Amino acid sequence: MTVVNKKVFFATAALAASFAAVADDARGLLVRMERALASRNYQGTFVHEHDGQSETLKIVHRVNGNNISERIVSLDGSGREVIRRDGELTAYFPDRRVVLVQSGPKEGLLLTDLLKLDSAVAQMYRLNEEAPNRVSGRLARVIAIEPQDNLRYGYRVWIDDHSAMPIKTQLRTAAGRVVEQLVFTELTLPTHVADEALQPALATNGYRWVRRETATAASRDGSDTTWNASELPPGFRLTANSTQVMTGSNTVVTHLVFSDGLASVSVFVEPETRSRPRQPKVALPETVTNLGSSSALSTEVDGHKVTAIGEVPPDTVRAIADSIRAGFAPEVRPLAGAPH
Repeated sequence: MTVVNKKVFFATAALAASFAAVADDARGLLVRMERALASRNYQGTFVHEHDGQSETLKIVHRVNGNNISERIVSLDGSGREVIRRDGELTAYFPDRRVVLVQSGPKEGLLLTDLLKLDSAVAQMYRLNEEAPNRVSGRLARVIAIEPQDNLRYGYRVWIDDHSAMPIKTQLRTAAGRVVEQLVFTELTLPTHVADEALQPALATNGYRWVRRETATAASRDGSDTTWNASELPPGFRLTANSTQVMTGSNTVVTHLVFSDGLASVSVFVEPETRSRPRQPKVALPETVTNLGSSSALSTEVDGHKVTAIGEVPPDTVRAIADSIRAGFAPEVRPLAGAPH
């Protein structure tokens, strides 16, 4: 090795080492954030912005050992409330006079996605720490999680330097356009949260109560059809496969979840329509919808309605929906931190 090559080699090695140190620091900060979210009580007010719309919400979050309770109330518009307690999620919709009850997530409702940042597939995202700045009067360190392609979104996360709580998050395209933003305007960390703070403020007399149950594979209308994807976008894997009952009916649908460790896409396959013959998959008509930061697409596969929805760009849900095939058993390959 020549002197010049040695200089280039050592300079490159030093640069790589410095990049690795930055990534390690960023990961360490994300670990601190995860611990803070998992162990702290918090309550406050935040503003949620997407699609040119803005909504102000209030949150109360309590940790009691392994039990997490949470209440989110919209301070604008319909005044809906969402409460998670004792393994159940209850959503109150006063504008429709409906209460929806279903099994609740293990994590908190608001910041669940952020808990997966550290376990995202390294080849799909770049992790960096940017210059710190202030948010709502707090000094925050800024972590950037940037996608390596246009098939997934990235994040900016502003983390309070003192408490390690995330006080601002942005969902961004690979080109840097902000798709969705959440900013705390007020945040406190009380040592005690009273039971009353986690009770709904709505009087539900006359409301219709709907319970969403999860079905077992054995209840799938006697059908042994299995579903999987023939070809997936880079980095995505099948991480969950189940059946569930659609809300408001007895129809059992197949639910597949595909994830790259951070982004995820849910695919719902509804039973074949009995009134018409089976037909080959048709690419059209497809219907594509943007739901805030999520993209949704419906198409047809062998007479079954297939709906894919996820917090990813439209091209990604289209690629996954178009790859769904019947007739072979799915191999579930869990990723660390992937959603279920």
